[in-house]
Amino acid sequence: MKYAQVKSTAAILHKIENIEKEVLDLKLSILKDISPAKKSVISLKGIIKGVNITEEEIASAKKSLS
Repeated sequence: MKYAQVKSTAAILHKIENIEKEVLDLKLSILKDISPAKKSVISLKGIIKGVNITEEEIASAKKSLS
């Protein structure tokens, strides 16, 4: 009788593992569907057209980052 109980416990654990794998696959599938496929690169070229940036401003900006 004990052998049958162990066998059924092993079968239940196997089924749980399969369910966990299916849930993980479902999560990944849903994440793929809701995430954007490819983000387009936005060019910032020309956004500061006509603005002159001095070396002092660059040095100040670098200093503020460190």
